[in-house]
Amino acid sequence: MARAPGLSVRLKLTLSYAGFLMLAGMVLLAVGYFSLSRGVHPGVIFVVRSHDDLLHAFAPTAAIVLAFLLVFGLLGGWILAGQMLAPLARITDATRMAANGSLSHRIEMEGPHDEFRELADVFDAMLTRLEAHDAEQQRFTANASHELRTPLAITQTLLDLARQDPNRDGGELVDRLHAVNSRAIDLTEALLLLTRAGQRSFTREPVDLSLAAEEATETLLHLAEKHGVTIETCGVMASTMGSPALLLQMTTNLMHNAIVHNLSDHGTVWVTTGVHPTSVVLTVENTGEKLSPQLVSTLAEPFQRGTQRIHADQAGVGLGLAIVQSIAQAHGGVLTLTPRPAGGLQVTVELPGRVRGASGR
Repeated sequence: MARAPGLSVRLKLTLSYAGFLMLAGMVLLAVGYFSLSRGVHPGVIFVVRSHDDLLHAFAPTAAIVLAFLLVFGLLGGWILAGQMLAPLARITDATRMAANGSLSHRIEMEGPHDEFRELADVFDAMLTRLEAHDAEQQRFTANASHELRTPLAITQTLLDLARQDPNRDGGELVDRLHAVNSRAIDLTEALLLLTRAGQRSFTREPVDLSLAAEEATETLLHLAEKHGVTIETCGVMASTMGSPALLLQMTTNLMHNAIVHNLSDHGTVWVTTGVHPTSVVLTVENTGEKLSPQLVSTLAEPFQRGTQRIHADQAGVGLGLAIVQSIAQAHGGVLTLTPRPAGGLQVTVELPGRVRGASGR
């Protein structure tokens, strides 16, 4: 919205300083005048013939004093305002650079911890978060484009082969196209779920994480039996506020990862729930190969796959833990990944506990 140009802050401060100084001078001169007009002054007794004579003698001196105060107030106010607003100019320059797309610049203001220093530090912290988020979004976009392009390219290749070889077995082609299409659908649904969780556009209802764990266990029981994995669940009622569908998806993703990325035989998955004074905790642990802390620190990034943890038949789309982290953050929670000394992974999700009497919003 266009606005009419106004006075600068520096000029306003200058006029304020000068005006205040002039007002103080006028008050002092007025006090001096009335004191002299009564013939009283500390240590001196004046005999005043008339007020006109006093005014005639006092006015030139008062005018000179006021003129000096005006010039001194304007000049001094302009210099003082410039010094006070210098940090604000640095913040403005940094803001302008950020608006033009440069997120790497930092103010790094030195000096005493005053209001300007606090504002600069907060702005630097905001730029750091924006730069990290921008880099993450760029990586995500590039990876998503690559992942979506792969099934489309495979589909195009299969169709080209079918066109070149009309006698090719149609049943085999249909089966391969079906598998590729299913993978593309799974990836698209995962991307939509990730976006939905990031937008936090859901109704909050009471959710018991222990019931979500039981439901996810029933859903994945067949998959666990197929991989020779035993699921052990225990814990207490852990009630939080959130989306039942998203929290169930979060629990299912954690358990699915724990089953798939496990030992080739006789693996185990432990699922527990707990309650802290102000939060609830869902923990999923699994046996498996030993993982380095460096690898574990990257597993929650979108499309990040630990190559040593992947089975050929269950590679997934690389969004399982990314979705878990997004859902946890959308509910005000924290996701923690820790490698187990004996091998495998421990995943902990801590969410705010349900406050008694809380509404469904």
